[in-house]
Amino acid sequence: MANIDGVGGIANVGGLPSPSVGTPARAAGAGEFGLQFSKHAQKRLEQRGIDLDGARMARLEQAVGQAAAKGSRDSLILLDEMALVVSVQNRTVVTAMDQQSTKEQVFTNIDSVVIAP
Repeated sequence: MANIDGVGGIANVGGLPSPSVGTPARAAGAGEFGLQFSKHAQKRLEQRGIDLDGARMARLEQAVGQAAAKGSRDSLILLDEMALVVSVQNRTVVTAMDQQSTKEQVFTNIDSVVIAP
């Protein structure tokens, strides 16, 4: 289960020390990440038991970078069994769903989809 200790709308993912207000979430062993998690996304990760370890965070960061390189503003990132809606310009995960939660869902207000490597 994900460890989410959000402070000021930013999540601590993977059991690491909680970041300060206004700083990006960090993942151990995978370098520094510039992604933030909205309070809504934090709540969904916790409710759905979604785990974002260092390796997944690195892949998510890479996928967001790919979306940014193509000029995307809001992207649906497909990562393993997860779907995450990310504000690419703000580098903020807006919401997260597991495979069970994505059934019969409609994703709106996105301009791209990235399948994470």
